[in-house]
Amino acid sequence: MSQSLDQEFGSIRSFLWPVHRHELRKLLPMFLILFLICFTHSVLRNMKDSIVVTASGAEVIPFIKVWVMLPTAVLLTYLFARLSNSYSQERVFYIMISGFLFFFGLFAFVLYPLRDVLHPVNYAAHLQTLLPAGFKGLIAMACNWTFTGFYVLSELWGSIILTVIFWGFANEVTKMSEASRFYGVFGIGANLAAVFSGQVAILLTFDTFNPSLPFGKDAWEQTIMSIVGLLIFLGLITIGLFYWLNRNVLTDSSYSGLHQNRNNIKKKHKLSMTESFKYLSQSKYLIYIAMMVVGYSFVINLVEVVWKDQLKQLYASPSDYNTYMNNLTSIMGVISTITAFFMAKIISKCGWTGTALITPVIMFVTCAGFFFFLLFQGSFSESFMLFFGASPLAVAVFFGSAQNCLSKAAKFSVYDTTKEMAFIPLDHESKLKGKAAIDGVGSRLGKSGGSLLHQGLLMFFATVSASAPYVAVILLSVIVLWIVATRLLGIEFNKIVAEKEGQLETQDQSSEKWELSSEAGTVNA
Repeated sequence: MSQSLDQEFGSIRSFLWPVHRHELRKLLPMFLILFLICFTHSVLRNMKDSIVVTASGAEVIPFIKVWVMLPTAVLLTYLFARLSNSYSQERVFYIMISGFLFFFGLFAFVLYPLRDVLHPVNYAAHLQTLLPAGFKGLIAMACNWTFTGFYVLSELWGSIILTVIFWGFANEVTKMSEASRFYGVFGIGANLAAVFSGQVAILLTFDTFNPSLPFGKDAWEQTIMSIVGLLIFLGLITIGLFYWLNRNVLTDSSYSGLHQNRNNIKKKHKLSMTESFKYLSQSKYLIYIAMMVVGYSFVINLVEVVWKDQLKQLYASPSDYNTYMNNLTSIMGVISTITAFFMAKIISKCGWTGTALITPVIMFVTCAGFFFFLLFQGSFSESFMLFFGASPLAVAVFFGSAQNCLSKAAKFSVYDTTKEMAFIPLDHESKLKGKAAIDGVGSRLGKSGGSLLHQGLLMFFATVSASAPYVAVILLSVIVLWIVATRLLGIEFNKIVAEKEGQLETQDQSSEKWELSSEAGTVNA
């Protein structure tokens, strides 16, 4: 397969741009839509952490993910399923993305400026004197409820808009023959978005109050309003691009289902959410995909809470925290972009299974390194000072940042590509309902599972740092299970693809025989 790419596009182009000219009308709008969605996702991811962690501490994150994010994810996934049953896939896109943009605008221009009025700070302080120290995160979650809402919707932008809606749409309109080439290019767009988003967010992060701006009472409030205003503008551009794509490119009869009301299309009985999970439990193939998704979400949640706790100790100011996170996002984007250029080659050379295993292996190695430097920083503090010229805390944060950067880079390049390719051989119903259940709720279950673990440990140890050794052991064990599930999924994936290719070959041979017999009949006549 690698040789065929070289023959078809040339050795250099097969790395950089394995796309035919006639495919650009479809690929470029999708590329730009993904770029803008990922740009928004990267900015929101960093800003939500800057708002919540600096105001409430990293201890609040596990409580948010269990008691608010998981129910909200289930609710939005249910809403998506109901909308998908009633409206066209195109209209569902407009409804969902508009709802998110409306909330972000409401938070930035109404809720955040009124935070002192809306947050029951005095009551929260009273509760802290009555409850054990392990409840600090739960109290902060409830007290700073507007921050909690922004954190949850910002996180779910990635799960609902990016993963479920965009990738669900991409899987519908992309053929298997295009996916190994297109998805690598999409990975380049997603990673370039991370590079640019980090630097743009830094430009819009104000260290001091700017009196020339007509909004905001302090520098951080002006930062939030400026960034969210930009994201709303980019969201409207995204909607416009999607509208143009559906009206000018996806006009073939094979795409008619994307534009028509589901109630007007004669189809099989639509699965409810309960039936979706029941179907998921009966499909070994979908269970393996779910194990990959839950495994990644569980692991990244466990390690990020510990790392963000260390980072908050080093950068207490929200502006400094946001700047650091956005610089890290840009570095991650550069690494991911370089990797994405080679995606078509990597898949051709290593196959689906070998490519999919890259992410869990990187996670295992980097997590082991981070926890080593974190847990033994006291034993080697003098050595750290001499060798690195920095405090043990700064060294631990650095290695945690390296872990976060490399694991996220692997996620956005190889993990997302291989996971989405795994859905392509499935039938339409499995793609739509199975993907909604796995990506919309499965990822939240993984994160909520990690959050429940953190909550239990906080009840015993009170701080994130004290519970870190136990987190390390559990985390590395889960990665091993993730690797096993990926290998099993690879066997099933290759089997299904081989069967489909065999069916196509049989159809081609039958067609050739029919044409030959027709020609022979014509000659005899």
